Order: sequence, then C-alpha cells, then structure tokens
Amino acid sequence: MILGCLLTQPRWLIFASFNKMDDFSGRLLLFRIGDLACAAPATTVREILPPQRATRIPGAPPPVEGLINVRGELVTLVDGARLLGRGPGVDGGALVLLEWAATTVALAADEVLDLVPLGSVELEAREELVGIDPGVVQAVGRHAGRSFVVLALDALLGPLLTVQEDV
Repeated sequence: MILGCLLTQPRWLIFASFNKMDDFSGRLLLFRIGDLACAAPATTVREILPPQRATRIPGAPPPVEGLINVRGELVTLVDGARLLGRGPGVDGGALVLLEWAATTVALAADEVLDLVPLGSVELEAREELVGIDPGVVQAVGRHAGRSFVVLALDALLGPLLTVQEDV
C-alpha cells in the first residue's frame, strides 16, 4: 500500500527565471509567510524549530528580530513577513533554520507546509509577480494545485545581514 502511494506522487512543474536552476537537486521545503507560499531548497535547511523569543540587537533593521540561542550557537532571527513586505509576522509558526553564506539564519514562518521532491522540472520565462520584489524570487512553482515562490536566499538575506566595512 505504501509503495502505491509513492508511485502516484503528483508531477512538479517549475516556472523559472532561469537563474541558478542547477541548485534544485532533490527536494524543496514549502512554508507559508503571511499569505505567500514560499520554498527553499532542502539542502539549505538545517532544521525546523518552534518559535523562540529573541534578544533584540540595537540598531538592527526592522526585519531582524534579534538573536536566539540554538544549542549554544547564536543565530540571527529574521521575521519573514517583514522581510517580504507582508507586515509583522504572527505569533506561533515555526523557525526555519537556513544555512546561508557560511552562517545559520532563522527565518520566522507562519507554517511549514511540506517537504516535496522535485520530480520533473520544466523551465519557462515568467512575468513580474504582484506584491513581491522579483529580485528575491529564484523561481515560481506549482505543486498539488498550490503555487509558491522559491526564494533567492542571497538576494533576500544578503542586503540585510552582510556587514559593510567603512573604507
């Protein structure tokens, strides 16, 4: 019976922006931030944790909630809703720990939806998306009737967390 369920998984269709599509080997983690279904390559996801209170960092940009302690490691907590312009996030949800640029970042999400295999991938050009900066979208996909955006983590987190040195 389990084998029959595995063989009848729905096909994937990815509509891409043609940038870095070779990064999509394997699976995607789907999660919801506000009203937006998002995804990140599973290879970038370290773990999923329940919400935690953060220690605020003075002078940090509004999407940075602060620092959390994850088994002795200080991790920057970013409010996904504020980062994507969806307003303040809701209490509850989950923290998606992402490995990005040799560091770990916790992204607050309203809900973790699924971990899904890619299956077959079809690429095609896409138009701008309403309500989201197209620069932070690596691809637009569809799974089981649900559309989602694959986040471009470098474009999304880079400007927020990169320290610029004065010359």
